[in-house]
Amino acid sequence: MALTLGTTGMDRETEAEVIAAFKIADAETGHRWSFVEGDAADYVIIDMDSLYGPMSWLRLHGLGRKVIALTSADRQQTDYRLPRPISATDLAVLLSEIAGDAAGAAASISPAPEPEPAAAPEPAPVVAQMPEPAPEPPRMSEPAPAQEPDPPAPAAEPAPPATRTLQQWLAPGALHQRVRLQRNGAPALLIDPQAGSWHGPATLKPLAPCFADELLESDFATPNAAEWEAEAAALGPAQPLPRLQWLGGLLSGAAVEGRHLLKKWPQTEREYPKHFRIATVMMKGPADVAEIAEASGVSPAEVADFINANLATGYAEVADAPAPPTPPSPRTTGLFGRIRGN
Repeated sequence: MALTLGTTGMDRETEAEVIAAFKIADAETGHRWSFVEGDAADYVIIDMDSLYGPMSWLRLHGLGRKVIALTSADRQQTDYRLPRPISATDLAVLLSEIAGDAAGAAASISPAPEPEPAAAPEPAPVVAQMPEPAPEPPRMSEPAPAQEPDPPAPAAEPAPPATRTLQQWLAPGALHQRVRLQRNGAPALLIDPQAGSWHGPATLKPLAPCFADELLESDFATPNAAEWEAEAAALGPAQPLPRLQWLGGLLSGAAVEGRHLLKKWPQTEREYPKHFRIATVMMKGPADVAEIAEASGVSPAEVADFINANLATGYAEVADAPAPPTPPSPRTTGLFGRIRGN
């Protein structure tokens, strides 16, 4: 079944450029796509640089559609990004990436195996019953001395409340309802784990204090529906939760060992302009922190932080260690070996 692509939130001239690039890109990727007018397609391209682009994104995000941002900015809060100016080559790469993601998601859903028919129970073996022996007469014996009861075990002390970093609280299943987090020196943060979104500042650096300490569950407030709607409207539109998980990985300070690579181009943040250079190097192939730092001109500490951030969102992975080279077979010695050598 062909995937469908549509456009919205753009002028006619821009839409014509997208359609022209699509015809070339679809042919290069094996005609696996069809173009649908309007925003009823599986994947919708939005001109995020236009006046109505962000409003269109907010509407489609609420409908659960997959959105592609057409923009000259380095990153956007969308599922995919098509760089500006429009290029058939860039669009072909993007369509191939989306098709691969869709195929992977479909392959992960396997039908449940049919239950095997229950086997008929085997008949119980027939065992001849022997007559029971006559009971022996009771023996006279002295009563056993009474034992003192064991002292009661001391009551177990209650386990202390579990503390976790905000990065750990953002893991699937850790939070079960919408919560508010307010830390000293940081703006308010609303987290909706069920919807996979959050409300807060547009930039990420002000949220660093939220990741500095370990948190108890009691550190999170649980606003009611009216409070949530009012605060969410004041903070701005919902943002995807992986962006917050990305920041948690960036600030984790975890040790990075071995060689890593990027599986696909990540969404880079404007606050961290050096990340574009790191991503460019990592897209070329597996490398360790020192190699990436030397090739990109960025410090090893910043490279390690970038790798941790993209490990948290699944964009980076550990590369398999290369197999050691096979040692050459020893040369044959002796009389016949010298004869063959000559």
